[in-house]
Amino acid sequence: MAVQLKQTYQETIVPKLMRQFDYSNIHQVPKLVKVNVNRGLGEASQNAKALEASLSEIAIITGQKPVVTRAKKAIAGFKIREGMPVGVMVTLRSCKMYDFLDRLINLSLPRIRDFRGISPKSFDGRGNYTLGIREQLIFPEVEYDSIDQIRGMDISIITTAKTDEEGRALLKEIGMPFRDK
Repeated sequence: MAVQLKQTYQETIVPKLMRQFDYSNIHQVPKLVKVNVNRGLGEASQNAKALEASLSEIAIITGQKPVVTRAKKAIAGFKIREGMPVGVMVTLRSCKMYDFLDRLINLSLPRIRDFRGISPKSFDGRGNYTLGIREQLIFPEVEYDSIDQIRGMDISIITTAKTDEEGRALLKEIGMPFRDK
């Protein structure tokens, strides 16, 4: 599947974007660099099972072992000490990135309740897009009986686009279902 999305990008999306933005060189066309999947765990400092469950869920969803992110500073108000686990993250590149995006666009996003498309406003000004997901159950790899609590995650899609308009055009051509403002 991932090969198909990459091939579609090279054969149809690149020429279309070159015409749309009047690029003179093929290397000016924006492309996908990486996808970051991130989950913050507020309760992980007190609950070790939450951390283990998140590690296994993110590994199942992405197909890659996540890294545990740890607190850089102690924050007394949140009962966090330096070095405590506060989240998990995965960086996907090349084939795994295309495979994950293909499954996200075609299988997972349509499974969201009352789905009308994703917001076109979540760009950062440099062509990168961040999507927040409220529950992990939209991924078909996650079994309903195996989860202990519903947790969300953030998915950041990093591109080489210079502007939000270029990034939006790239993601729209790949198949991201943006809703009309």
